[in-house]
Amino acid sequence: MSAIKIYGNDMCAYCGAARMLLTKKGVSFEDILINKDPDALAELRSKTERTSVPQVFIGDVHVGGFDDLCELDKSGELDKLLAAL
Repeated sequence: MSAIKIYGNDMCAYCGAARMLLTKKGVSFEDILINKDPDALAELRSKTERTSVPQVFIGDVHVGGFDDLCELDKSGELDKLLAAL
């Protein structure tokens, strides 16, 4: 099990962009497709009270969606979170 999780679906462009960004960073992640796993959707709701995707977790930190992930990347904070894993 990876320390990085993306809750998303396979039809979402923002989910794909989040996957691509993390892949470019050279990190592995668990890709949880909520459109194929109703239990995963329930888990996402219980963790975040959100149903929008993607929702990214790095370790115990709920990063948020793709825009949040990009902001962390631009500020350099994403690299710090990844390095702390």
